[in-house]
Amino acid sequence: MTTAYYAEDGTLTISITEKAAKMLRNFARKEGLDDEFGVKVGVKGGGCSGLLYTLSIEKEAGLNDKVIDNNGVKVFIDKKSYIFLAGTELDFSDGLNGKGFVFQNPNATKTCGCGNSFGV
Repeated sequence: MTTAYYAEDGTLTISITEKAAKMLRNFARKEGLDDEFGVKVGVKGGGCSGLLYTLSIEKEAGLNDKVIDNNGVKVFIDKKSYIFLAGTELDFSDGLNGKGFVFQNPNATKTCGCGNSFGV
């Protein structure tokens, strides 16, 4: 079972590991964004389990995005995606199974073998 992550006020939050934060800062620098950036996380329909994770580097939050600051990185998340991702940890893996960002989602009741899609 995956651990859910909470903010100091007791609400579920999106947690970013230091390793993931470092990689996100590297990607932002390559895009010329330096320190003024955020990572937009979300979900969309698709994949073998029903929902796919989305991840992009953005200059600013969307109009209705929730903004969470974690490990020096701003996380932008829309309200629809927050329902599915609250309590999730974003990590970066560079192990034998490949490199990439990994979502540890306590809300997922099923996941696919590749780790890119999930169901609730």
